[in-house]
Amino acid sequence: MAIWDFVKDAGKSVFGKAEAAEAKSAAAPTAAPAAANAPQDPETARKVAALKAELKALNLDKDDVHLTLRGGDTVKVESKGADRETLEKLILALGNIEGIAKVEADLPQAGPEAGKAPIFHTVKKGETLSAIAKAYLGSANKYNAIFEANRPMLSDPDKIYPGQTLRIPQE
Repeated sequence: MAIWDFVKDAGKSVFGKAEAAEAKSAAAPTAAPAAANAPQDPETARKVAALKAELKALNLDKDDVHLTLRGGDTVKVESKGADRETLEKLILALGNIEGIAKVEADLPQAGPEAGKAPIFHTVKKGETLSAIAKAYLGSANKYNAIFEANRPMLSDPDKIYPGQTLRIPQE
């Protein structure tokens, strides 16, 4: 299981302002994994439902996607049927939510990209997709490849923000 770190204070707010502030200030240790049939507390269940609703809005919520929220800021995502690209998008969609600091997932081990770590980039102040494309893909004109690799999370190539994590396509 791999773990990806995200900027906890950046991203879309889906928990509501009070809950996001509460999650930021909570320094609760990560709880031991719960049994599959163990009941969640109501607040955790509500937050998982908000995460699932966000995935549904992005058309990334399939029947086999299972989310577990631990410690208030770590999401474990499991999916038996998702291909590598879809799973990388799930990781990004969840990690780019305000209050989420880490996402755990197992990437599929089959196919030409097996064993390769995905390339993610955290946007810094003043960066553009063109500048990121030049740095990773060798040409500023390849910004659209990064934009397409991050659909549906991005709706406009000019609307990126500091702290946001983007998926860089591997050529």
